[in-house]
Amino acid sequence: MDKYGLIGYPLGHSFSVGYFNEKFSNEHINAKYINFEIPSIEDFAEVIESNPELRGLNVTIPYKEQVIPYLDSLSPEANAIGAVNVIRITRKGDKTHLKGFNSDVIGFTRSIEPLLERHHKKALILGTGGASKAVDYGLRSLGIATKFVSRTKRPGFFTYEEITPEIIKDYNIIVNCTPLGMYPNTDVCPTLPYEAMDSHNLLYDLLYNPDETLFMQKGKEHGAITKNGLEMLLLQAFASWGFWNGKEQK
Repeated sequence: MDKYGLIGYPLGHSFSVGYFNEKFSNEHINAKYINFEIPSIEDFAEVIESNPELRGLNVTIPYKEQVIPYLDSLSPEANAIGAVNVIRITRKGDKTHLKGFNSDVIGFTRSIEPLLERHHKKALILGTGGASKAVDYGLRSLGIATKFVSRTKRPGFFTYEEITPEIIKDYNIIVNCTPLGMYPNTDVCPTLPYEAMDSHNLLYDLLYNPDETLFMQKGKEHGAITKNGLEMLLLQAFASWGFWNGKEQK
């Protein structure tokens, strides 16, 4: 039986384990999907060595960047983004080859593209982790200018304190790549001048639990278009299966 799985820490609720095991059952695929909750990236090699049936992995927080030195090759997108969330494992004799891909960028780009209007030209990306890098790459591939927002002062980035109503009007796409508002901490959201938003603003939250985060609610109150990350998650899971089976996404 082939194995697939997810590495991260902590894992807690995992969408992928339910999604893939249901897929394997429904499609009569002789495989199972397992969560590998590893407290350190140094445990990654042990996961590979002790599971010879492993054919592919998903990667989540905090290892999307940390796993790269352990891989043998990267897709052009994963290399450009600097983050990996899919690993294809190929074994020939006693040799194992690990190739990293990024399906976050595929899921995000295909999910947000139908919502884009002519006036959407600039985006704020909240957060600076591995997912935010994929979002940045995806937005720029769609012709959108981007700017990161960080809690700490960094060259070329905004801080939350610097976000004015004028910036909200100018950068009218806002993508939340932080965990703020995720269940069970549903009563928090990024600190922004929400009162400056209107129907020209598009708020996209990578979170999907709850269905509507406080970030989305506060934007919607002022007329903003909102979307959560569930479709992105489904699209990136679909792309993961393609990568594991040797189908390079275009």
